[in-house]
Amino acid sequence: MGQLFHPNTNTLYRLTFFGGVVIALALFWFFEMMQRSSYYSDRGVVHPQPVPFSHEHHVGGLGLDCRYCHTSVEESSFAGMPPTKTCMNCHAQMWTNSEMLQPVRESYRSGVPLRWTRTNDLPDYVFFNHSIHIHKGVGCNDCHGPVDRMPMMYAHATLQMEWCLNCHRAPEKFLRPRAEVFNTRYQKPTGLAPVNIDGKAFTDQLVLGDYLKSKYHLRSVQDITSCSTCHR
Repeated sequence: MGQLFHPNTNTLYRLTFFGGVVIALALFWFFEMMQRSSYYSDRGVVHPQPVPFSHEHHVGGLGLDCRYCHTSVEESSFAGMPPTKTCMNCHAQMWTNSEMLQPVRESYRSGVPLRWTRTNDLPDYVFFNHSIHIHKGVGCNDCHGPVDRMPMMYAHATLQMEWCLNCHRAPEKFLRPRAEVFNTRYQKPTGLAPVNIDGKAFTDQLVLGDYLKSKYHLRSVQDITSCSTCHR
């Protein structure tokens, strides 16, 4: 009986098999990189807004505290968006004829809120509470980035689960005193610039973080990395 398959069939089979593996790995790598990219996460992307509000000017230049506009951030899961009245507290007295601020004045006259575009938006299946993080010593710019240097707001982080877990697995690397949570220029402690709290000077972030974990009664790493903590 003659040979059923050509002698080159084995070589073709090997090339097909290993080629398929290489292609599968390449596709996996491609989609993994896409998921981490700004195309997917919107990190670093500036979205159009009804008014070009500059955090760099208001926070970095004028020194406004985050809580002046985001009034519910310490008591609620939501940071809250300011009503137009908050804007008009200042702009009823200054820049009153600015064309750029016409939507603000129209919103105030009509009572129709401005429709801002969210730059940090978690999926509906993720539970996040601003007040908990603030009371545990997580700074605003740890998540939102250098807002005091943003002419227009953009997402600083991916907000993907991997990014959240980096903090939840080792919170001591990020915690700061509660008095510094809203300080956008806060620096982690060093030998030349220690952080003072409760009469103690800390020159190492991990030592400070361990102290704050105890002081602020953080739950165990096992608890805060449990699925049910964020997915409820």
